[in-house]
Amino acid sequence: MSGLDDIIHQPLRLRIMAALNALPPGTGLEFVRLKKLTGATDGNLGAHIETLSKAGYVAIDKAFVGKKPQTTVTATAAGRAAFARHVAMLQEIIAASGGL
Repeated sequence: MSGLDDIIHQPLRLRIMAALNALPPGTGLEFVRLKKLTGATDGNLGAHIETLSKAGYVAIDKAFVGKKPQTTVTATAAGRAAFARHVAMLQEIIAASGGL
C-alpha cells in the first residue's frame, strides 16, 4: 500500500498513535493508561513504543512518582504529522473504494 507509513500502519502502533493524537499537543499518556487503552502486554507495548521513539514519532519521559517509576509517552510534532498523513491516505483509500 503505497503512501501508508509502515511504522504507524502496524495495528498496535496505530492504536498508540491514535490515542496520543486524541490528546492536545504536548500532552502524554502514562504507560499504564496506554497499556489499558491498547490491551497490550508490558513487553509488547514497550517494544512498539521504542520503535515509534526511534522513528522520532514519540517522546518518552521516565520519572519517579514517590518511589514508583512512571513512564509517559507523548506524540512529537513529527509523529503528529506522520499520523495525519497516514490517516489522510487511509481516507483516500476509503473514498476511492466507494464506487466499487
